Amino acid sequence: MNHLRRRRLLALATGALLTAGITLAAPASAAVRPAPLVVNARWGGHCTYDRIVIDLRGHVPQATVTRVPRLVHDGSGAPVPLAGKHFLQIRLHPAAAHDRAGNGTYRGPELVKIRLPRLKGLALTGDFEGYVTFGAAFDGKPSFRSFTLHGPERFVLDVVHRNVCR
Repeated sequence: MNHLRRRRLLALATGALLTAGITLAAPASAAVRPAPLVVNARWGGHCTYDRIVIDLRGHVPQATVTRVPRLVHDGSGAPVPLAGKHFLQIRLHPAAAHDRAGNGTYRGPELVKIRLPRLKGLALTGDFEGYVTFGAAFDGKPSFRSFTLHGPERFVLDVVHRNVCR
């Protein structure tokens, strides 16, 4: 009887381990999606806000927008030469501005001075280890909101200012 009980217990344990292994493996493989590619950045002025749009191929990844005291290039830490008193860092993750072969997919400006009511400059500041980073310069402290749009995929940052259309 003891021998039979051991065999049953071993069979149950083996079945449980196999089931757990299959259950754990399935979501991990199903969750793997290629990182979206950053392909462009553009901007525009409106009556009450300036807009930055980052175009992507694939899905829109998680994006964080952070106030920073100055803009620097990722990796090197070299200063980004954009005039402004206030700066925002836009970081997309996971994302890349290059394909698997290392060819650049980003066709937008690397560094551009802008003369909108609030937005004064935009720069691509990093494309490293799954993070793509942009820096934006402003003459005054920016009040902003961000959101995503689909079809095509894009990240949007609106920075409010006084009405310039009156």
